[in-house]
Amino acid sequence: MTERRYLDDSSVREFAATVTDVRDDRVVLDATQFYPTGGGQPHDTGVFRTERDEFDVVDVQLTDELEHHLDLDLDGDGEIAGDEALDLAVGDDVVGVVDDARRTAHSRYHTAQHLLSAVLLDEFDARTTGNQLYEDRARLDCEHDRFDDDDLAVIESRLRDLVDANEPVRWYTMDRDTAEHELDTDRTRIDLLPDSITELRIVEIGGDGPRGHCDRDDAAGDPIDRTACAGTHVTGTGDVGDLTITGRETAGKGEERVRFELE
Repeated sequence: MTERRYLDDSSVREFAATVTDVRDDRVVLDATQFYPTGGGQPHDTGVFRTERDEFDVVDVQLTDELEHHLDLDLDGDGEIAGDEALDLAVGDDVVGVVDDARRTAHSRYHTAQHLLSAVLLDEFDARTTGNQLYEDRARLDCEHDRFDDDDLAVIESRLRDLVDANEPVRWYTMDRDTAEHELDTDRTRIDLLPDSITELRIVEIGGDGPRGHCDRDDAAGDPIDRTACAGTHVTGTGDVGDLTITGRETAGKGEERVRFELE
């Protein structure tokens, strides 16, 4: 199984690894910094470099393994087409480079989404039910009948205050059973995770404590937000930058969708 190094340190953009499997245009490594699509956050892109060649990584998906999809032409059967050949084999060493602009945007938006979830729960008792992030915008769905313009202004003002405060962001692992008994499940939303996930990565914002990856013993006693999440994040809310609520719409019966953008 691939060691997912971004879970500990999502600031790293370049890393060395070894190929453990090649599946047509998909490559599995023993370790990676590439984030796969999941949790509303899109996959990373970037390149693999070897002593002989360079390959564009255009998609990353977590199936039975974490697969890096390379930019190669495929035929109707999903196999490499024509005379094109992938000059990569099990045991080859590669250097992976994650696209910095894309990763940074996703990390900023993901932390902003956690802040929005916290504000909606605190101010309107509205639990988050889903989200989708992009490089230039994001949306969040929550349990609420309808937000009016005054509500949106309150939400935006509260978010900007949290960004200006540059609250620390940290993450650590925790046993699922322990988390379900000790943490506020309205915030952690552990119920949205598959039962097969038994160890959780908890992302925490605010309170006394370090920034970035830490031990559970260093967790804050009273954070602004604490959520189960495997995505990438900035280490301080100040890195989110200027945030604007761009609109709302009905996402279904008793559900609202809030859209926002970062500068």
